[in-house]
Amino acid sequence: MRYSLKNPLAYVESNLLGFTNILEACRNAGIGHLVYASTSSVYGGNTKLPFGESDPVDHPVSFYAATKKANELMAHAYSHLYALPTTGLRFFTVYGPWGRPDMSPMLFAHAIMEGRPIEVFNGGDMARDFTYVEDIVEGVVRIVDHPAAPDPSFDRAAPDAASSTAPYRIYNIGGQRSINLLDYIATLEKVLGHTTTKVMLPMQAGDVKTTFADTSRIEAAVGFTPGTALEDGLRIFADWFKSYYRYS
Repeated sequence: MRYSLKNPLAYVESNLLGFTNILEACRNAGIGHLVYASTSSVYGGNTKLPFGESDPVDHPVSFYAATKKANELMAHAYSHLYALPTTGLRFFTVYGPWGRPDMSPMLFAHAIMEGRPIEVFNGGDMARDFTYVEDIVEGVVRIVDHPAAPDPSFDRAAPDAASSTAPYRIYNIGGQRSINLLDYIATLEKVLGHTTTKVMLPMQAGDVKTTFADTSRIEAAVGFTPGTALEDGLRIFADWFKSYYRYS
């Protein structure tokens, strides 16, 4: 999300042009099911919690979120026009070993182990639905084997944004618990065995205060409910992190 504030054209190239190329490749190759990553960021500043797939997502607060919502709309168009089964998975704050270097677990862990202060936005008054990476993988693998199909109960007079008369579905994958940012940092400090100071900053442009996933739809579809507790997942991450970066 943050980099989209600096370089929005990178997101046009990857999320719009790049995703169009993927859709075209799937159409021309006769792919049986396209499963793609969407994001919890599409919920924008919604205040109804937990976030459900049928909630309105027409008011993104970051350009990144706007391009990912565009991906969902583009996928629906191809599902409708070419009967291409597509399933979008809205990931909620993924963490774990081999995580992206720009995400908070990596940024915070480096600072904690090196005794540097960490930046805490909105004075710490934020919460996230953290999802361990193995839960994400399990959800993806299960969904791959269940191609989207037209919804026989779809009501055009009261349309559900997460299904369609076309072979199209949207699902949340989240940890089913919204955890305060300061509690998350304290848990990370605990599993790393070090503490550091916090620099309290105002809310960052394009960010949201709280995320929280309703995962009942993916559970009903494939019998899967993410269940890794935050401390368990962060402990695995911390062990990998200290080994990989050779921190003691």
